[in-house]
Amino acid sequence: MTTVADTAAAGSIAARLERLPQSRWHVKVRFMIGAVTFFEAFDQLLAASALPVITEEWHLSTGQATFAVTAASIGMLIGALLAGSLGDRIGRVRTVALGVGVTAIGSLAVAFAWNIETFALFRFAQGLGIGGVVPVAATYINEIARSDKRGRFVLIYEMIFPAGLAAASLIAVWVVPTFGWRAMFVIGAVPVVLAAMLPRTVIESPRWLLARGRTEEAEEAIARIEAQVSRSTGDVLPTPAQADHRVEEGVTRGRLRELFVGRYLRRTVIVSSLWFVAYYVNHGISTWLPSLYTKNFGLDLTTALVYTLLSNVTGLLGTFVVAMLIDRVGRRPALVAALGGGALTLGVLAVAGATSGMQVALFASATTFFLYAINAGLYLYSPELYPTRNRAKGAAFGGLWNRLGVILGPVVVGGILGAGGSLKLVFAQLAVVALIGAIVALLAVETKGKTLEQLNS
Repeated sequence: MTTVADTAAAGSIAARLERLPQSRWHVKVRFMIGAVTFFEAFDQLLAASALPVITEEWHLSTGQATFAVTAASIGMLIGALLAGSLGDRIGRVRTVALGVGVTAIGSLAVAFAWNIETFALFRFAQGLGIGGVVPVAATYINEIARSDKRGRFVLIYEMIFPAGLAAASLIAVWVVPTFGWRAMFVIGAVPVVLAAMLPRTVIESPRWLLARGRTEEAEEAIARIEAQVSRSTGDVLPTPAQADHRVEEGVTRGRLRELFVGRYLRRTVIVSSLWFVAYYVNHGISTWLPSLYTKNFGLDLTTALVYTLLSNVTGLLGTFVVAMLIDRVGRRPALVAALGGGALTLGVLAVAGATSGMQVALFASATTFFLYAINAGLYLYSPELYPTRNRAKGAAFGGLWNRLGVILGPVVVGGILGAGGSLKLVFAQLAVVALIGAIVALLAVETKGKTLEQLNS
């Protein structure tokens, strides 16, 4: 039950966070959490870069290749569920640090895999970390952002993820042909250093501390943040506004079932559908692109990886564009437009017939421009929909559905290709799924300009 003291503390901390100007402290936090997210993205795409090589080295069938790329996704699905509960129970920062450590150790293990079975096993373990880190990290960034600029603040941070994907593709262009695919996974183990540094350098979310009833620690955390912001700006902080900073209902331990009752049921159904659609389409394309270029169009490995890099670069651009616009146009219009744009480009590619590697590269790159904007937008949108006590669970539950999309997208595409289906059919079914997502997005709740407390009080 929420007491008067809880209400005063929650209102005070929300107001104090809302009045903080952008500062070096915000940059430092985004850099530290962003570095984590960068390497999680880097590690996520490693299998796609290695797939053309290990397919030839281990003489894999299409089914075995599909198994290789989906093993990590199954781990990510389970990791997202576990991390959501951990993030709400032990804290955002500690959960992210734990996930990064698991990812890094798993990546090193993959480098020593000796067959497809051990490769898949170690990728599964790596996926446990990747699946847990990203939604909880996004939750933390949401909780320290001001409501009026939260969209841009979070999405500029989220640009780190497509940057990590692009870096994986760029490095793979040189590393895989020169040093082999194992070297990529050794590089993927680097962030183990970040796992040790993170709890010592990033202050835990005051909103989470308060939701756990740790009022004194929450006050101490916000005071430390204010002191660092004040030092970095060299000025006295503004007085907290007396505007409406409502308190979320109940300073209690959150439960998963709360995501499926009352107003949260609709939010959960819609955002879960959007997560599934976005990642089904995204990974249905991206996972198979290098192999399509080499197998279907006879391109050499370097050219295939360069074309894949082009898609990741346009995705980075799409994330930047949505970051600049989402606080102005709102979450719902941005999601509808991006899903609609993805459906259009995929539909055109299906009608055109996907007749050359260059044609696929151009339209796939146009598609990722929209898809990455959706993915980044959902990492902003999902945590906004839930109260602090359940925010990591809510974000991670969306992560569960994106993992289902990550698994099923490549499986369906692999099934079509393995059965002798045409690329036209591949892209047509992806276009239909994206169009369904755009229709669902029309029903989404708008969150633009509201504090997290206003959205969940």
